[in-house]
Amino acid sequence: MKKEVIIFSLITVCVTTQAQESWTLRQCIDYAIEHNINVLQTANAADQSAVDVNSAKWARLPNLNGSAGQAWSWGRSPSPVDNTYSDINSGSTQFGLNSNIPIFTGLELPNQYALSKLNFKAAIEDLNKAKEDVAINVTSAFLQVLFNMELSKVAASQVQLSKEQSSRITRLAEVGKAAAAEVAEAQARVAQDEMNLVQANNNYKLALLDLSQLLELPTPEGFSLVEPDTLTAFIPLTPPDEIYTEALVNKPGIRAAQFRLEGSQKSIRIAQSDYYPQLSFGAGLGTNYYTINGASNDGFGRQLKNNFNKNVSFNLNIPLFNRFSTRNRVRKAKLQQTNLALQLDNTKKTLYKEIQQAWYNAVAAESKFNSSTAAVTANNESFRLINEKFDNGKATFIEYNEAKQNLMKAQSDKIQAKYDYIFRTKILDFYRGKMIE
Repeated sequence: MKKEVIIFSLITVCVTTQAQESWTLRQCIDYAIEHNINVLQTANAADQSAVDVNSAKWARLPNLNGSAGQAWSWGRSPSPVDNTYSDINSGSTQFGLNSNIPIFTGLELPNQYALSKLNFKAAIEDLNKAKEDVAINVTSAFLQVLFNMELSKVAASQVQLSKEQSSRITRLAEVGKAAAAEVAEAQARVAQDEMNLVQANNNYKLALLDLSQLLELPTPEGFSLVEPDTLTAFIPLTPPDEIYTEALVNKPGIRAAQFRLEGSQKSIRIAQSDYYPQLSFGAGLGTNYYTINGASNDGFGRQLKNNFNKNVSFNLNIPLFNRFSTRNRVRKAKLQQTNLALQLDNTKKTLYKEIQQAWYNAVAAESKFNSSTAAVTANNESFRLINEKFDNGKATFIEYNEAKQNLMKAQSDKIQAKYDYIFRTKILDFYRGKMIE
């Protein structure tokens, strides 16, 4: 019960916080990045890579291990006193301290350290890419909310216009200047426009829900957006080849693939290290305590002192034949390097295609916005003239409605073209490494 109360309180606080102020696009992106599960998982993978770097860094240090053991034996065994066999119950206690230092490992350790650092850099770029993906998705959803918001405003203005027209026709009908059919048609148009408004509001709420879910908010209630200045300023678009050149330098997906390709060379050197001899240095301290048939000649402390021993050693391991396992490891490492080179090439080609498509989409969106702006201007004038004719009895209600519907469609097309152009230009800025705001 206490847990449920705490959860409810947290949700209430979150909703209250949402209702306090509207969210900007930058706030939405930052919040989504902070709470997105995929980003958090990718950040965790980067932390794991950092631990791998630390492990590889200290792999060159000597290790130090302590040991202790207790053993008992029964039956015939050589006596430590006169080296004759007899039935003896003996016990022994051993203590030891050992250290080993790798001196030469065929350059495996420095290459392993270099590889772990490159993998860590690639993991950081994976994290940056995950953040960029979230930013793009949030931007698209954010602009979709604003698009549906403006469509709702257009639908509301149509409802108001239809109601005014219906009221006017009703007054004309009362004085015998309009037929009952015209009144009914005007009322039907009001009902249709109100239904369109309901649909537009529903689309707005659904878009807001989609955005709130991207942000991992518990509920969209109280969630609202700051309406940015969406005045469209057309500036010359940077050619796609120039954008691609910039993207090759700053896109995390490209950098991650480059780091992994560079690391593949280190993997080859690690595999080749087994061709070389391995040299290590070892040192140790040890002592023992013995008992025979439950008794000992000297006390515990005296035996430990008398039996104390020291040792040092150099260990050289020379590979002669290992069933071609080293050769095959090297082959696999080289094949992996070829695969990573192909992946990098494919990533670059995919990036160039995406930039080309984004650039042509932006050009098309600009053209569509210009044509839709001209269409709105023309339909506004057409509606004004039809409205004047209708007031003077020189245009039918059907003509009036047709002009109104054409105006609404032109306004909707302009809104769609505007937000499409804004999104396309933000995508181009994104490829150039600019922060989305």
